[in-house]
Amino acid sequence: MTDLSYPVGDDTQRVVLQLQNAILKRIARGESLDVTCRSLCEQVEQLVPGVICSVLTVDRAGRMHPLAGPSLPESYSQAIDGAAIGPLAGSCGTAAYLGTDVSVADIATDPRWADFKHLVAPLGLRGCWSSPISNPDGVIVATFAFYYREARGPTAFERVLVEHCLHLCLIAIDRHNRVVEHERRAFTDTLTELPNRAAFNAALADIRERAVERWALFVLDLDNLKVINDTFGHPAGDAVLRIVGQRIAAAGEPGRTFRVGGDEFALILESADDLAEPDAIAQRILDALGRPADCGGQIVVPRATIGGAVYIAGDPVTAPVRQNADFALYHAKDTARGSFVMYSAALGSSMTRRLHAIRDVSAALCDGRIEAYYQPIFRLDTREIVGLEALCRMRIDDRIISAAAFHEATSDARVSTALTERMMGLVAADIRTWLDLGLAVQHVGINVSSEDLSGGAIARVLASAFERHDVSLEHVILEVTETVYMGRGDQAIQEAIRALRDHGIRVALDDFGTGFASLTHLLTVPVDVIKIDKTFVDHLEPDSVSATIVEGLIRVAKKMGIRIVAEGIESDQQIAQLRAIGCVLGQGFVFSPAVDRDATTTLLAMHGQREARRVGSGGMARAS
Repeated sequence: MTDLSYPVGDDTQRVVLQLQNAILKRIARGESLDVTCRSLCEQVEQLVPGVICSVLTVDRAGRMHPLAGPSLPESYSQAIDGAAIGPLAGSCGTAAYLGTDVSVADIATDPRWADFKHLVAPLGLRGCWSSPISNPDGVIVATFAFYYREARGPTAFERVLVEHCLHLCLIAIDRHNRVVEHERRAFTDTLTELPNRAAFNAALADIRERAVERWALFVLDLDNLKVINDTFGHPAGDAVLRIVGQRIAAAGEPGRTFRVGGDEFALILESADDLAEPDAIAQRILDALGRPADCGGQIVVPRATIGGAVYIAGDPVTAPVRQNADFALYHAKDTARGSFVMYSAALGSSMTRRLHAIRDVSAALCDGRIEAYYQPIFRLDTREIVGLEALCRMRIDDRIISAAAFHEATSDARVSTALTERMMGLVAADIRTWLDLGLAVQHVGINVSSEDLSGGAIARVLASAFERHDVSLEHVILEVTETVYMGRGDQAIQEAIRALRDHGIRVALDDFGTGFASLTHLLTVPVDVIKIDKTFVDHLEPDSVSATIVEGLIRVAKKMGIRIVAEGIESDQQIAQLRAIGCVLGQGFVFSPAVDRDATTTLLAMHGQREARRVGSGGMARAS
């Protein structure tokens, strides 16, 4: 006798088609996998009264996880979550294990349900029929099951219906996996396999949405990636990035390490233990990074600098936590490269000033308000001008601002190199004007930064500016401070200085005596001029330590063919003392402060040394 409670014939085809269309529409609309499968179960249960429908997923480890079972209590789903598939793992676990459908008409007596029947007995469930769902590769990814309240197996109609349900589930699962993989790729850095910048931004948004009351952010920059790439090649650099990512991730919370840029990483801390000792976490990262790493046969020691900031709900100072962490990183790179700096309110004020300075200088560059002022270098005996030092000034309305007032802006590489390029163009144009006027201009010193030298383009920029105005490079001397000269241990700076001198460009070492350079360094990285810092000139007394040091330096430099210039001379007495110990050249307010182009033109016309290359003249031409 036919069971008329179920559709038959054409009715079966119509019902199945309606179900299929309804579920495919949900899939096409992009509804989530759990919502789609829940809807499938609900519609099937309406078509087959008395049946309870269930969908379980099977992970790669062979464990089951409830996906949809709207008519099953949550307690049952929780009880079977994570259960392993196997030959005695109920209907679903056995079907997934064997790869074939399993029908159990009497749960109470079937050995395959021995370990699970106590879970369904209180629910009044007596039978269960489960079918595996396999992907195109034959891997079991889920199961689709019917639970019965009576001891029975599936009917013919149920078999037809479930056959289509398996296909619909597979389509939904396949689409879900494609979406997950697309999101994984969109949120994963392909080189390090860490979450990327997009994932980092999403994590920050999630923290805000969850209203986390206290958390911390570390931002980390590698200090020597460029050197590694230039020395060993980019494959070694890529290997370093992978190793660094692994080491940072191992030191922090799982899944909370991100690669957010070329050599920049970020780490989010939320656990109470990590927040209690952020310094310890940072040191653990630095210690881990400091171990030698085998990068494609090259042994490399990664170095990094870390900036950190803590967010505390209700504290406005900590609210811009991402900006604060960046501030701390910038400060660490400027003052304590290779270490960890935690943000503080005082640091924030300093960085705000720096950003304002960068903004002001950038605007002045765009508006053409960066100007060159010149301070003469003169002979101490005749007061003749033998050279000039170009000093950067910024015009604001009718005020002239000295470089010291916006020096913080030069810590930005882009601003620093733009200032240097602007100064080179101004100096070349002014020298051309003076030469056309027949004035005795020998050379002009232009200050350059570590960013100018490390970028490798300084010689090209200089040559371009001077060629544009048809001025020989004999009229320029590039001045580097001791801090730049030493390059904080960066060999690239010293190599750049050597390359400049090899191209015939003279180099002066400015502010000598304030940093870490010594005459020993001049043996490996020679310069053409040494400018003695004002500190020594201020303490020039007969038989003083300063006088002894300067006198000794003059003797040694003379033997090395290096010119000496005393800076910051403010009195005739200092001139007399310098002359007494053999110093020939100087600059300072005693002769003239830094003045604009027109005033410099007047000074050159009145005091310019016209026989610069006469032997013994004291001029700044390269010693022969």
